[in-house]
Amino acid sequence: MSSVTIDTPSVVAARSAAPTRSGFGSWFTDTAVLVKRNILHIIRTPELLLDVTIQPIMFVLLFRFVFGGAIAIQGTSYVNFLMAGIFVQTIAFAMLWSGVLLANDLQKGLIDRFRSLPMKSWTVLAARTTTDLFRSMLAITIMIAVGLAVGFRPDATLVGWAGAIGILLLFGFALAWIGITLGMTVRTPEAATGAIFIFVFPLTFASSAFVPTETMPSWLATFTEHQPITLVINTVRAWMLGRPAGGDAWAALFWSVGILVVFFPLALIMYRKRTTD
Repeated sequence: MSSVTIDTPSVVAARSAAPTRSGFGSWFTDTAVLVKRNILHIIRTPELLLDVTIQPIMFVLLFRFVFGGAIAIQGTSYVNFLMAGIFVQTIAFAMLWSGVLLANDLQKGLIDRFRSLPMKSWTVLAARTTTDLFRSMLAITIMIAVGLAVGFRPDATLVGWAGAIGILLLFGFALAWIGITLGMTVRTPEAATGAIFIFVFPLTFASSAFVPTETMPSWLATFTEHQPITLVINTVRAWMLGRPAGGDAWAALFWSVGILVVFFPLALIMYRKRTTD
């Protein structure tokens, strides 16, 4: 025999008086829980780390031993010139991939489950970008080790290393919000992947990542020398080799902050629109 429980006015009043989850503390806790969920997902699906492990190693070995002998760099070795470009390219791919993973969660209906939980809507985005920052740190560690193994000899001080890694992570964090915007614009993870490749490949190869910009046609060099990926690469390269970055550092910082200012709110708007339609 079943019984029916009827809420009395006193019970209803007690529930209404219960503390609600709000403020920075609850947001931080919710974000940490979702970051843990994302990391567990990566542990159970290790192929999600291919873009920050195997791919950068392949690029380092390919350019170091296949093209390195044919490209002369004044003042340093080619591998010293190369590594900054590999760093920035890998971080760009890793952080833009936030949009693909978010699009995948949307397609599987996972975001709908998150919406039923008592947390802020943008907590999902904060957790996604934070997780990808951890992936980027793993990529940086691996690339430093591989670079040293194939002849990379940085002369950076502790401050130089901190500055180079700091601008890498800041720029990557800014790019993550472009990735999320792209992921919210398209309908499937596959389309998001295509959009990211179309966005990243021209900018990374038309940059100072692999060859000096002076070797390019003048019209292309003009574009290349002023686009954000080149400015970040030049800054990272200078600091890792113990040289002053000059105006490139300020320009790289300006671009990183500018991208955040534009795409952070735009990503939030796109996310809310996509998850409420």
